[in-house]
Amino acid sequence: MTVVNSRRVAIVLTCILFARLVGAEPTGSGSLTGAVSRVVQQTRFATAVWAIEARRLDTGALLYALNESKSVAPASTIKLVTTAAALDAFGPDATLRTTIETAARMDGMGRILGDVYLVGGGDPTLWGSYDQAPVTAFDRLAESLVSSGVRRIEGRLIGHEGLFQGPRRGLDWAWSDLVWYYGAEASALQFNNGAVHIRVMPGKGVGDPVLAIRNPASAYYELHNSAVTALPGSESDLVLERDLGSNVIRLSGSCPAGGPAEDLFVAIEDPARFAVTVFAETLASRGIAVAGVLDTTSLPLPATPRRILAAVESPPMARILRDVNRPSHNIRAEMLVRLLGHRVKGEGSAQAGLSAMMDFMRRMRISTDGWALHDGCGLSPSSLVTARGIVHLLAIMHRHGHASVYKASLPVAGESGTLRRRLKGAPTEKRVWAKSGLIAHTNALAGYALRRDGVPVAFAIFLDRHTAGSPQAIANIDEICRILVGERLN
Repeated sequence: MTVVNSRRVAIVLTCILFARLVGAEPTGSGSLTGAVSRVVQQTRFATAVWAIEARRLDTGALLYALNESKSVAPASTIKLVTTAAALDAFGPDATLRTTIETAARMDGMGRILGDVYLVGGGDPTLWGSYDQAPVTAFDRLAESLVSSGVRRIEGRLIGHEGLFQGPRRGLDWAWSDLVWYYGAEASALQFNNGAVHIRVMPGKGVGDPVLAIRNPASAYYELHNSAVTALPGSESDLVLERDLGSNVIRLSGSCPAGGPAEDLFVAIEDPARFAVTVFAETLASRGIAVAGVLDTTSLPLPATPRRILAAVESPPMARILRDVNRPSHNIRAEMLVRLLGHRVKGEGSAQAGLSAMMDFMRRMRISTDGWALHDGCGLSPSSLVTARGIVHLLAIMHRHGHASVYKASLPVAGESGTLRRRLKGAPTEKRVWAKSGLIAHTNALAGYALRRDGVPVAFAIFLDRHTAGSPQAIANIDEICRILVGERLN
């Protein structure tokens, strides 16, 4: 009896459809082609590069293509590749574990007579809710230690981040991005996305200091606040600064009396040390003292037998992918890259993870001609993809064994994530599942759509090297998407 791998057959058939149509002229309804062409041929985009491809998912037929094989910057649409490769490698049910471990014994007074390790497993979900102190996972770990009778750690408390190696950030990320949460460092021991939340509210009267609420309120970083309350109705001119290599945050400027709160999310240097500091503070709040110093290491854990004192598991990978794609979270995506490297290549580095992503594309028989990956989140201005390659990836994932999980991770037009306020109303609302992208002079949108006639479509729209400004770019990309969904096919 011959056993047929249905997944492999689906991949091969998809590749055949794409191979037969390489180099085809834009096809489909003349009205669809004409409508899209009127958008892309506007004089405001004369010096920019449009790269577009849209295909039917039922037949593979080309609906529209323009510069589909040209290399363009992906921005955050690269997360489509990162999350597809992670889903393929880990499956939707995999979880990641953070543990408290020691090789020391505990005496009758509840003292651990040696070092204790907080071991990072690459879990990007060690964060809390938006309006509450984000220590939920650390609270659970601390409560487990209290329940097991621990009262004091006589040695050091050491944060272990050895699962990941190499640079924690992209090598060509813009300096201006590094102060904010979306440019934070990626560590195997990552608490609260390596960032802090500062909520700024005006004081009671003009000239009063503004109120700045820190979350978490940790001693690991300082906030120097000289901002004041200005006249009602005036413009907010708050300025937040943090020097690279420093965890001193300076807040200056003003915000108007009676104005709304402003939420600022600031990256913190050395996320593993940040994590171990907050965990020590959480232990202290539960009555567990740490006698030794706080430290971090990437060296192998001691070879002596260790026991696990407490552990927390992440949500399943399906939820992690959703928490990457829907809000377009850069650092969680970068952690997935390193997890991929560890899983596939045996090395938790960005370089190994990016290599694993390209291997995944080739294994799926997706052409990577014209591609160059420098990160997994899209902040790098040096990364390059093609519209054809992205659409082929989407077609492959449409037939993947975990296709429904992949699609469910994407923002939904007019409903969720980065598309919550975009593409509202007919014909696109709740009929487009797509990943947006934005870096300087580049905007993009790629994903799935269900046309009004019931035809499923995969599409990728890139506007690269433009000077029109993001609002104009987004409006015109969305108009093309509406045409693809709503225009009648002949």
